[in-house]
Amino acid sequence: MTFEPDTATPHAPTPSRWRRLWAWTKGWRVGAAAPTSTRRRVWRWTWRLLLVAAILYYPVGALLVEDIDDDPQFAAVNVAPGESRAVATAAALVTREVDVHTWTPMMPFFMPAAILDNMPNFQRGIMSALGRFSTELMDQVGRTRGSSQTDRDLEQARGFLNEQPNIWLWQPSVSLMPSATSAQKYRAGRDRLIAYNKRLAAGQAVFERRADNLQSVLDRIANDIGSDSAVIDQHIIEKAGDLFDTRCDDIFYFNKGRLYAYYLLLRELGADFQNVIRERELTNTWNGTIESFRVAAELHPWIVWNGYLDGLVVPNHLAAQGFYLLRARTQLREISNILQK
Repeated sequence: MTFEPDTATPHAPTPSRWRRLWAWTKGWRVGAAAPTSTRRRVWRWTWRLLLVAAILYYPVGALLVEDIDDDPQFAAVNVAPGESRAVATAAALVTREVDVHTWTPMMPFFMPAAILDNMPNFQRGIMSALGRFSTELMDQVGRTRGSSQTDRDLEQARGFLNEQPNIWLWQPSVSLMPSATSAQKYRAGRDRLIAYNKRLAAGQAVFERRADNLQSVLDRIANDIGSDSAVIDQHIIEKAGDLFDTRCDDIFYFNKGRLYAYYLLLRELGADFQNVIRERELTNTWNGTIESFRVAAELHPWIVWNGYLDGLVVPNHLAAQGFYLLRARTQLREISNILQK
């Protein structure tokens, strides 16, 4: 019986681990007929990751940016003797909203903050109050009498702080050339307020701490609040009970921003005009008014509803805000009447 040698093809030796790694870096696999499968797998994972990143870009980015900062303890630091605390707080508030946070009302469509709704309206309300305050500084408090010369720093601050809040670097509808953004203009207005305050501390500027000046400021603030209450009233009449009302939160957060800024300014004006408030025996009334502004500014529902006024389940947050808003306005009028006497 004879045995013939086994002529079958022997198994190919298994490549070493280092050889496999070297082959992979070259774009092909050891023992593979073609390198296309690896490339196809890499491309499949790449487009999946890009798709996930695109889906998460706006919501995650917006969540990182959003910060409706209604801290009632916020105040300017290192206010020098002779400076106005209200002016210093106004400048610090611009710095916080523009530099520390992101100025969202001007964000273009390709930025995640462009999809935000509540924070932009909150910031618009803040800047509306600061614009009004800068106007009153220029017209009344920052000059000796109505016939005296306007302070140059306050005049420029008034112009910058009353600029539109939604101007980005490039607006084709306005100009084909790049322009100064809203944030840049607000920074310029802040710098003018700081310059004015430094001159005030040096005795080179005017801040008339008279009762009639304080009364004028309070009357203008009361007028703004009255306008806000009229907007609330009209919107409730037209849309109360509409669960898909997309504008009620815009109104709510704009009012919230304006009330918050006025709360801070009035609190500091109480320090600037403390002698007037003490002489007219307004301390308790003033503190009660400030408290009304604080409560109104801190309302922060998870979802803003514009339900029926007598609804059982769905509340009406505009009506709740409007109550404190009108209460604060009434208290301002009471103080104004006492200052007028």
